Amino acid sequence: MLKDNENSPVVLITGGAQGIGRVVTERLHHEGYRVSVLEYDREAIEEWKNSFLPDGIHLYQGSVAIEKEVKAWIEKTATEVGSPSYLINNAAISANKPIHELELDEWKAVIDTNLTGTFLCAKYAAPYLQEQSGSIINMCSTRAFMSEADTEAYSASKGGIYSLTHALAISLGPKVRVNTISPGWIEVSSIRKSAAAQELHLTEADHEQHPAGRVGRAEDIANMIIFLLDDRNSFITGQNFMVDGGMTRKMIYV
Repeated sequence: MLKDNENSPVVLITGGAQGIGRVVTERLHHEGYRVSVLEYDREAIEEWKNSFLPDGIHLYQGSVAIEKEVKAWIEKTATEVGSPSYLINNAAISANKPIHELELDEWKAVIDTNLTGTFLCAKYAAPYLQEQSGSIINMCSTRAFMSEADTEAYSASKGGIYSLTHALAISLGPKVRVNTISPGWIEVSSIRKSAAAQELHLTEADHEQHPAGRVGRAEDIANMIIFLLDDRNSFITGQNFMVDGGMTRKMIYV
């Protein structure tokens, strides 16, 4: 593990203080990257700072849906941490409810955070990443390709991220590679701030329904991210990687 120094590459990640983002942030730090996190939840930030925040992880509070806050975060990172080489667009929210109950403001909040936030971060990070011949990884979802009921806003936002990814790959190549990961069921209920953390009891049926034999863990996504950041995989761009234990390849008839 490298110490926090100017020779360590800098990674930008959104939503990195809880859930999948927290595990990915800690893994990136372990692998020797300096990590700049944009996190909306101030309480989650303060909890992490007051427990143990490793040297080399830098937390900033802000919303990916607000252009000036995204721009300020990336500029501060370049000044205070170092010029970023990589961007991981991880922040996301949902508003899952029947469509006749889904308010326009709720729809817009999901689209603004998940899809527009991804666009804004890519827009303002791109000049730095081009200088570094870097990479962007967007977090899509299996819900961009298959759905449960009452997930219109979330599914639409993730479908947009899928398309935005290959558009960015063409526009920013060859200097910047852009790929997306589509997680399936990744269990992170306990990796939350204290007020929101809970232990979910997984049953044998939960695990056995997956062709891989188990529910996913955040480490599975972190492993895929480390693979895609590796310059030895520089021929991979514009692609989507399903990390779902095989569920999107399983026919289910009741």
